[in-house]
Amino acid sequence: MRRLISIIAAVILAGCASQPQQEPAARAAAAPSTGVDLSNVDRTANACTDFYQFANGGWMKSHPIPAGYSNWGNFSVLASSNQEKARTILSKAAKTKAPAGSDQQRVGDYYASCMDEKSIERAGLAPIQPDLARIAALRSVSDLPQTLAHFHSYRIPSVFAFGSTQDFKNTEQVVAAINQSGLGLPDRDYYTKDDPKSKEIRVRYLQHVARMLELLGSDKTDAQSQARNIMDFETKLAQASMTNVELRDPQATYHKATRDELQALAPSFSWPEYFAAVGLPSVQTIIVGQPQFLTEVDQLIRTTPLDTWKSYLRWNLINSEASKLPKQFEDTDFDFYQRYLSGTKENRPRWKRCVAATDTVLGEALGRLWTQRYFPDSAKTQALDMVNNLTLALREDLSTLLWMSPETRQQALAKLQAFGLKIGYPEKWRDYTAMTISRQPYEGNAIAANQFEFRRDLNKVDKPVDRTEWLMSPATVNAYNNPPMNEIVFPAGILQPPFYDPNADEAYNYGGMGAVIGHEIIHGFDDQGRQFDLRGNLADWWTPEDKARFIERAKCVSDQFSGYDVSGEHMTGDLVLGESIADLGGLQLAYAAYQKSQEGKPRKIVDGFTPEQRFYLGWAQVWADNATKESERLQITTDPHPLSRFRVNGPLSNLPEFATAFGCKASDPMVRANDKRCNVWGATN
Repeated sequence: MRRLISIIAAVILAGCASQPQQEPAARAAAAPSTGVDLSNVDRTANACTDFYQFANGGWMKSHPIPAGYSNWGNFSVLASSNQEKARTILSKAAKTKAPAGSDQQRVGDYYASCMDEKSIERAGLAPIQPDLARIAALRSVSDLPQTLAHFHSYRIPSVFAFGSTQDFKNTEQVVAAINQSGLGLPDRDYYTKDDPKSKEIRVRYLQHVARMLELLGSDKTDAQSQARNIMDFETKLAQASMTNVELRDPQATYHKATRDELQALAPSFSWPEYFAAVGLPSVQTIIVGQPQFLTEVDQLIRTTPLDTWKSYLRWNLINSEASKLPKQFEDTDFDFYQRYLSGTKENRPRWKRCVAATDTVLGEALGRLWTQRYFPDSAKTQALDMVNNLTLALREDLSTLLWMSPETRQQALAKLQAFGLKIGYPEKWRDYTAMTISRQPYEGNAIAANQFEFRRDLNKVDKPVDRTEWLMSPATVNAYNNPPMNEIVFPAGILQPPFYDPNADEAYNYGGMGAVIGHEIIHGFDDQGRQFDLRGNLADWWTPEDKARFIERAKCVSDQFSGYDVSGEHMTGDLVLGESIADLGGLQLAYAAYQKSQEGKPRKIVDGFTPEQRFYLGWAQVWADNATKESERLQITTDPHPLSRFRVNGPLSNLPEFATAFGCKASDPMVRANDKRCNVWGATN
């Protein structure tokens, strides 16, 4: 339910000559390894034409997508390495008779139950039979509040999602929140678009739903009829849902309501009964993300036959739990969602799926063991130094921006000064005492874990915000900016090569991890982040003139990315706007911080690359990636991150410093014309 900014995505570099521009040898000093992997560079490509291909063409050629993945890049490589380390910990824990209630016992038993395929097959549908019986026993739609509350306790967001969130306009407080949900396809656009591929997907989805219902015991004809009813029901939910672009507007998704106001939105649903069933009988204030969605839910409650509700709930249950059930359910689920929608050829090894599942539900228990073994304190210190340098660079930038007035500048500097920072792992580890995990069949442990997390989440409602909480596990290869907390967070999992390599030179590290850090800092000032003040509250701290100037500059970025074609479809610039502003600004911050760090130091040519060239190669090689056409289509429809090649070529084509570094001419594709060049937070504004 929280707004969490992810940076996982891929980028591409390009250059203007097959060989990079070099400085005279007399100006160059000897140097150690740069961190640049020369085998990744495509010397046949022109850096000023397609820098992504120039920087990563060799990597892409030598790293085909493994059968168990829909895309494979440096993020995937590092994540896979982290999983190998976690597997070592989990395998040992599964074989150890650890004290009951310890981290080792919980993660070991959860992992072992996931790996025990024979027990999963023997259990069959027994773990969910009580839930199927509950659905079958529904007498009327008046039973829905109790039933949906039960499903939500399993973390199955049937119809709508319910949980806790910070109050965006009083961020010291946690409140209850309701948001649109309930769809089986990845996004509402899959139900509403009329292009041939979308129509094909809907046909395949109908077939998939029917097949899963057959596995539950329905005959073929009945399963097909139920699937059509489910599709009609979900289509109505989709049509009432906000688009991904609309959801990016925090003002548009903030509607504080009393219990009476909520009841008026959906009078056919007993909200008091629902709140009592989820364990919040006295809740008084609720943030409603999409009021018009609940109006449609009310209409569906009044008009949808009870049998369709039962079919929809059975589908929700089996769709959510397929990966924890016997192989025929998991394989059928994989065939549609992974093989067909994402282009993945085969399921990943069981151990990888079980490591990922354990990290999802016991991330901090596993993370504590992982960081004790694999995360040195020196990495945290080095990351902190880099964050401080980039923060200083933005402070200097904000102080000199020509387009920003003194009034707004003062507020921006105050917000930057108030930034919170979390590195590596939590100071206060999560307490899993109330989660009971044993060597029972896997589905039982999964239900117990989901119920624990649901209760933990709702227990925060109407209480002060816990500012020590993390939204990612320590071993995650990712980072985030959380605007209501006004904080940036860097898990231990990403503070490793190729993002940060203590043996590489500073140019490469600043281009890699430095730009990633800059990316997260700039998220606090992107089109969404800029709407939150120094305390994280949704508040307008801009003068009208400065706001207009920002919107104009942001539109340049949106227009640029809307112009990129992906297999005949254009990206949606407004969907990727925040990430693209963060990429551009993050690179500018990291470059300024790197230049500052080199004052008084000798310039070094290493492997034929100047320091500036190594900086930009550091950014590009982080984002090396191969992806299936199916996964790219899924990404441009649902993901606020641009495709990897555009995350490199897009921002770099706006930077005169890049063009200078590689000797690019004004007519080269990697150089945008002056009247098209985007610059939001750069010092030259």
